[in-house]
Amino acid sequence: MEYFFNFDKMEYVKGKRPIGCILCLVRDHSPDVQDLTVFESTYFVATVNLYPYNPGHLMVFPKRHLLDIREYTPDEELDLSRVTRILLDALDRTYSPHAYNIGYNMGPVAGASIDHIHVHIIPRYPRETGIADLIAGTRVLVESPLVTAEHLLRVIAELPRRDQ
Repeated sequence: MEYFFNFDKMEYVKGKRPIGCILCLVRDHSPDVQDLTVFESTYFVATVNLYPYNPGHLMVFPKRHLLDIREYTPDEELDLSRVTRILLDALDRTYSPHAYNIGYNMGPVAGASIDHIHVHIIPRYPRETGIADLIAGTRVLVESPLVTAEHLLRVIAELPRRDQ
């Protein structure tokens, strides 16, 4: 049986991690982390997931270090809704997905591997299961997250702003 490995992911899992919250470091544009930020609002940052499930997989997180969505202020909730719409528009224009998974993993038992609340926006496509999924139980990405970030930065800059 053959297996496909993401060697960079293993380095992330077992390797030396930067000191502090990785999302706070992204928010602060620290040189200690790879920053794939594609959008910032008053209260949130949107970044391409460095280890995506599909091309266009985004993570949106509050600039404040929070652990639970119930800690959002009403202004943050409103801003998150606006940011989500902007990102969905950008993903539609860039990748034309057929559907989305949008959700949180809140707490380690729920699968949260980062101790800073964040919502995943994952574009979904018909027939996206490939041979590697079936044989090796792994995902094959058709686009680098770095390329995804470049595409989305360009498209987001061209979108009409709803907050103006």
